Amino acid sequence: MLFNSLTFIVFFVVVVGAYWALRSWETRKNLLLVASYIFYGAWNPPFALLLFGTTALDFYLGSRIASAVTPRARRGWMIASVTSNLSMLGFFKYGNFLLENFQWLLARAGVAYQPPHLDIFLPIGISFYTFHSLSYTLDVYRGVCAPTKSLRDFTLAVSFFPQLVAGPIVRAADFLPQLVTAPKLRPGQFGWGLLLMTLGMFEKIVLADALLADSADAVFGYGGPLPALDAWGGTLAFAGQIFFDFAGYSTCAIGAALCLGFHLKDNFRFPYAAVGFSDFWRRWHISLSTFLRDFLYIPLGGNRSGPARAAVNLMIVMFIGGLWHGAAWTFVVWGLIHGVFLVIERLVKGAAGEAPWTQTFAIKFLIGLGTFAVVCLAWVFFRAADFATAARLVKAMVGAGAPSDALLTTRELLQVGSVTAGLLLAHWSLRDTSIEAVVGKMPRWLVVALWTLMLSAIILTQGNGHAFIYFQF
Repeated sequence: MLFNSLTFIVFFVVVVGAYWALRSWETRKNLLLVASYIFYGAWNPPFALLLFGTTALDFYLGSRIASAVTPRARRGWMIASVTSNLSMLGFFKYGNFLLENFQWLLARAGVAYQPPHLDIFLPIGISFYTFHSLSYTLDVYRGVCAPTKSLRDFTLAVSFFPQLVAGPIVRAADFLPQLVTAPKLRPGQFGWGLLLMTLGMFEKIVLADALLADSADAVFGYGGPLPALDAWGGTLAFAGQIFFDFAGYSTCAIGAALCLGFHLKDNFRFPYAAVGFSDFWRRWHISLSTFLRDFLYIPLGGNRSGPARAAVNLMIVMFIGGLWHGAAWTFVVWGLIHGVFLVIERLVKGAAGEAPWTQTFAIKFLIGLGTFAVVCLAWVFFRAADFATAARLVKAMVGAGAPSDALLTTRELLQVGSVTAGLLLAHWSLRDTSIEAVVGKMPRWLVVALWTLMLSAIILTQGNGHAFIYFQF
């Protein structure tokens, strides 16, 4: 069930109407749980059993962690949770990838081996709900949250439909306390939730799909040489597309949760105005970056053991972060590019210190533009189907490609350029504030006018039904 579909609109209206009509909090939670499993099972009903199995196992392991009397036992139950979750994720998401790479290694050693192809269907959103569930046992182990005694509440925390299949990654420690007592809508909260859902749909349907997707698909799907302008046009189109697509989903999820009385944390804070790569990851996919920081980078030692070990830890984290996105080495290279620049940034900051010239707007703006350019180069590996495609685009972007005819029309290039310019202007204008603060200062008539324009644009461009990019992860 897609957010950008009539089916979801009907589903959401029915669920929200029934939810607020019910008086019993327990009954309302039961309704949300059933609705969440209907929402997920609409894609492939049998995989709803896998979702519940993951949830039930971590509920049990969380109780065993809490009741264990020795550190060794606690650690053992925690390792059992990590192993079971990552094994399931590894089988469904990386089974064929591992077999193919094992075959390649044997071939390098002179052994001809033809493994059977595992016809594995990837459960939608498995990377997200695995981390939702795993965060619970890890936080219980760390003492961040107490184990819940309600399997129903924990199952709802993992499967809550707004964020179930494409984030944000919501930790049980943040969501379970919201299930203790019935939420009460603050004045304007329901309207604000609907406005956020409209904004998210506008980002996805109008900006990502209607204005940018075709140009990105044309460039990345083209098998021949490209001129630099087309290569940059396609890459900028994808940079905008993936932001509007993913941020649009997160915004919809946050808005839908608000309409039901729940609060989810922001997942994006104007990342294309980031000054450096550490700033980028404080603004892009925040729920994943904080998950990896808290549950991987810090346990590895963080930056507590000197710069060399901190650099190694960063590279490990970004390797895992790249692989989390997909079972392909192109995703790994994307993650490692970010890791390399995070390490370089740390070294440069250590050498430059807090010199006054580094704090001027001009320097920050130049660093920001450099960050955006490298982020775009890295997106090539994220989007490209293989290294040959990625290499062809990168060569064209740096002016080393073979001469070729233009692929994108002037209209398409102007369209991509206009959207990109507007995106960068918006991010730099809002980088130190929030949408809530900006909208709060607007006169009501202007908010209504912009809302009407977004709804009109959504209606006029609706019909393609493109799935969200992060559904595949």
